[in-house]
Amino acid sequence: QVRLVESGGGLVQAGGSLRLSCAASGRTFASYGMGWFRQAPGKEREFVGYIRSGGSTYYADSVKGRFTISRENAKNTVFLQMNNLKPEDTAVYYCVADHGDRTYDYWGQGTQVTVSS
Repeated sequence: QVRLVESGGGLVQAGGSLRLSCAASGRTFASYGMGWFRQAPGKEREFVGYIRSGGSTYYADSVKGRFTISRENAKNTVFLQMNNLKPEDTAVYYCVADHGDRTYDYWGQGTQVTVSS
């Protein structure tokens, strides 16, 4: 079992930035694929981005060029740097982990991001 704990959410004005962090348990973090999803009120949960153990990254079209995923294996942590935030980025952001196959087996509790216009 992998435990994920997100942090870094909050309230920011449009055009601003936030960096989310996700700390993971487990001794084999470096082998995990890690990612982020989000869910806005009244909407379905949607994919935001993903980073493989080797560093390859994937992003939803809606965040490409604005969001960046990175990882620090020594600290069992993955980050989501969010720049040029828009009101439509308002959502609960969830960290996910898997064994590198994009099956998103493990989920965190989520952190709220609110972008005001």
